[in-house]
Amino acid sequence: MIFFAACAANQGDLVVDEARKAGSEDVRQTSSGVEFTGSWETGMRFCLWSRVASRLLLGLYIDEDTESDEELYESTFALPWEEWITPDRTMKVSCTTQSCSWIRNNHYAALKVKDGICDRLKEKFDGVRPDVDIEHPDISFHVHVHGNTVTWYADFSGEALHQRGYRDEQTEAVLKEHLAAALVSRSEWKRTANDGEPGIFLDPFCGSGTIAIEAALMASDTAPGLIRQRPYAFQSLPGFDEALYQSLRTEAEERRQKALDERDIGIYASDISGRAIRIAKEAAERAGVDGLIDFKEKDFRSFTEKDVPGGTGFIVADPPYGERMKIEDIDGLYTDIGRVLQTYFKGWRATILTGSSDLLANIDMKPDRTNSLYNGGILCQAAHYIIFTDEEKEALIERAKEKKRIRLSTPLSEGAEIVYRKLMKNLESLKPEMEKEGVTCYRIYDADIPEYAAAIDMYEGKWINLSEYAAPPQIDPEDAERRLNEIVYATERATGIDLENIYIKERKSQKGASQYNRLATSNRFNIVRENGLRLLVNFQDYLDTGIFLDHRPVRKMIQEMAEGKRFLNLFCYTGTATLNAIKGGAVSTVSVDASSTYLDWAIENLKMNGYPTDIENFFYRDDAIDWLWETYDRYDLIFCDPPTFSNSKDRRTFDVQRDHWKLIRAAAMHLAPGGTLIFSTNFRRFRMDERIMEDFVVEDITERTIGKDFENDPNIHKCFLIRNKVKVTLPKKRSYKAK
Repeated sequence: MIFFAACAANQGDLVVDEARKAGSEDVRQTSSGVEFTGSWETGMRFCLWSRVASRLLLGLYIDEDTESDEELYESTFALPWEEWITPDRTMKVSCTTQSCSWIRNNHYAALKVKDGICDRLKEKFDGVRPDVDIEHPDISFHVHVHGNTVTWYADFSGEALHQRGYRDEQTEAVLKEHLAAALVSRSEWKRTANDGEPGIFLDPFCGSGTIAIEAALMASDTAPGLIRQRPYAFQSLPGFDEALYQSLRTEAEERRQKALDERDIGIYASDISGRAIRIAKEAAERAGVDGLIDFKEKDFRSFTEKDVPGGTGFIVADPPYGERMKIEDIDGLYTDIGRVLQTYFKGWRATILTGSSDLLANIDMKPDRTNSLYNGGILCQAAHYIIFTDEEKEALIERAKEKKRIRLSTPLSEGAEIVYRKLMKNLESLKPEMEKEGVTCYRIYDADIPEYAAAIDMYEGKWINLSEYAAPPQIDPEDAERRLNEIVYATERATGIDLENIYIKERKSQKGASQYNRLATSNRFNIVRENGLRLLVNFQDYLDTGIFLDHRPVRKMIQEMAEGKRFLNLFCYTGTATLNAIKGGAVSTVSVDASSTYLDWAIENLKMNGYPTDIENFFYRDDAIDWLWETYDRYDLIFCDPPTFSNSKDRRTFDVQRDHWKLIRAAAMHLAPGGTLIFSTNFRRFRMDERIMEDFVVEDITERTIGKDFENDPNIHKCFLIRNKVKVTLPKKRSYKAK
């Protein structure tokens, strides 16, 4: 017999293990589940014991050459359905498709299959056919079409396997039973449970108690099928062996009793809500594990040493992640989670599930590993933490120091030595000049040696942002990796900045949405200084850090020009130009960007410098070009630094060379009399459109806006001052007639 076990995304490996434990020796993971072979006993044991699968189907027939809905009907009609169902029983048919061009509607395909089954049975039973019952059929059939291959199944498990039967009332946010089981199975605690000695288990955000109950079922070796309320579908299928099924249940009961007799089980669950604790206790009682779980009404943020179960153990939790809490509260909650863990749970292991991975940065610990799972369509991250004791932390620090000592005492390779000497020469030239100007963030290397193609930026003498230029395809990948390592080691040696503070990215040509894709979700920000301001930078999550170093002189110029001006910042990014305008004395600022992420970042930059974000300084999330055409205000100073290329769902692509003349015209409409537009672009082959040169006063100031650290790359950007032409009307000449 061939079975197919459906499961949630990313959980197939767990179901593979369940199929093998059920007795199958032929197991194959697919994109949507797990296929395995076995006997009736294998299938029934799988249903009894599976904790992670959502459904089990029994394969009946397969046809690899079906090309139309009519052929689907004909193939169905040709099959011996009388072996599976008689007219006195009810049925239901469902359908799924994948990579199939000839089925446009799954419901219609299911009707074709239903008609084929019914017509076949009418022929076999003198015109009598079974009735359809959508809610409670005696037998359910399922057909899956992949391309031209059709597979017909009978539902073997019936009611979804995750519906154990212990949940009745529930709290607002609920993790389904099979997902809770998957989460527990991914935790380090499951390893101790497999060894027969389950460690201390705590869920401090237990809600309805699902995670703790699933852990109790595992610890007590209780088959989920033992607490199931409704019968399985296989109990209504032809060939069902009641005696064999009862023997499997007896075997499961004996295993459960043996575990309860031999194991010391310590499971704890708490929640801030008294109602949640009541619901969880009732669910645990229905599951038969109420005696195994110690429930307590308690806010995890107020935990103290006396609230921690004795010894060390494991935390598995699904804290709130935004849907029911204000954003300012949720960040604080996760910060408190990290504080409590590191204060009172030293030596423990913790697994935290969240649907907003950005929140994990507030915990202020680096996960040892992560897993992904979908909860109600939300992609969630399960982060697994090792909470080190003070002694373990000290040992790690000492090991890191020793590794660094050995590394720095080891001679550099020939290639790394060449890069090191170049970096030292650059720093010798740049550092005094940058210190004289008060500049703390600047470029120290930009592919100065062609074979070592990278841009290296130093921030505050503490961090390095190293952007490796993508190697040509003809370069051996091993050679490329070796050269990158040599650049990194040379940078550490030349700057004295630790490897852990050297952030490496690959810089390659990007278009459309990809240019804004996140690289990670650390949500870790550092503070740098520029022109008397403090700015937030992020070295891990994006290709750029939040500040374009080549525009440093442009920002200084904006600060010098802004006094008493109304300032507009188009494509404002993280608002660094806006900050300089405010610092320079602008009477008001407006910042426009299509990204809510960058606008939030810009607002935080203003707040950090003590500037208001509700009056005088305004932020608009909009396409900058659309915004220009839809508004009418005028400004004395406008800064416009558009992307080289971008896509928008509401208009065609933007190409700075092709479209800048339209953008400049739209921006110039918002210039007040005597106003100035600063237009900048990083497109290296940029040429100002002749129409702009003719209609406006245009001054190329590129040379004045290239800092000393970018002198070797004068094409890093182009920058122009653009003003409306002043129309002068001369008085008409008077003519005089002699009398």
